[in-house]
Amino acid sequence: MSGRAGVGPPGWPAIEDCRGPRCGGTIDKRTGHSKPSGPACPRPAAPAPAFVASREDWLVSGKTVLVAREGGVTRLTLNRPDKLNAFTLEMHAELRAALEAAGADPDCRVVVLTGAGRAFCAGQDLAETLAASSDAAVSDPGSRLEQAYNPLIRLIASLEKPIIAAVNGVAAGAGANVALACDLVLAARSAAFLQAFARLGLIPDAGGTFILPRLVGLARAKGLAMLAEPLSAADAEAWGLIWKAVDDDRLEAEVAALAGRLAAAPTYGLGLAKRAFAASSTNTLAQQLDLERDLQRLAGASPDAREGIAAFLAKRPARFTGRKP
Repeated sequence: MSGRAGVGPPGWPAIEDCRGPRCGGTIDKRTGHSKPSGPACPRPAAPAPAFVASREDWLVSGKTVLVAREGGVTRLTLNRPDKLNAFTLEMHAELRAALEAAGADPDCRVVVLTGAGRAFCAGQDLAETLAASSDAAVSDPGSRLEQAYNPLIRLIASLEKPIIAAVNGVAAGAGANVALACDLVLAARSAAFLQAFARLGLIPDAGGTFILPRLVGLARAKGLAMLAEPLSAADAEAWGLIWKAVDDDRLEAEVAALAGRLAAAPTYGLGLAKRAFAASSTNTLAQQLDLERDLQRLAGASPDAREGIAAFLAKRPARFTGRKP
């Protein structure tokens, strides 16, 4: 596979090389996945968002996922910048462990997921996929989905805390769908979303065939999947695929502001709302109304509901804790 721009079947646009002082890899023009060589990147990608306020502490981090805490915000950074943060089984295990820990931590109110270096995530690491191995999760894509990607997407969807995807660069293949599985997606304007699967003769996975039509409609979902064309952050916002596209130099501040706002919100209720939205995809209207009734009872019994009502009546700002009843 060549690292030069324009390589690939006729009609398939190339993606810029992403090799520079902070990244030692490229996006392969034919597959959309990471590869180890390429010329200098002609434009810098947005840096991964970092908290600008004083950081309380760094939590225990793995080799491929960094975990940091500031106040009620837990930040998870995919940390394979030389491979454009492409997924390996090790990264899957570390990311799931970090998400499970955040979900169980009562002091964590919101999670931010981002990538180190010039990319958010380039999808599956093909070097691991193609390497001779007896591990079915590596050599067989169905087993890899069953053992790695599917549990990750289920965990993101079921975590009853807001998850922000801060897309600082390219999000390709499964990397794009992991980002889109998060609750709110902020992307730098230089970022792009690519459903690269058709370039490999594969179908969108990591929830792509479920998420895409629900966000942008079936026609655009099929176009993204079948044409395998990169979608700019600006177009992703215009299509309703993501929450917001921001200037590269504003991504850090915008993510910090949004995370801070959510961390101060009634996050127990937000988690219940997330559960209701997830169920709405398969429920009938009658079932959804019953679910809203049941979840509203839980929310109404929470300390945050009592605080919200008291603050409203006293005409003062509410001080939410996110605690369960």
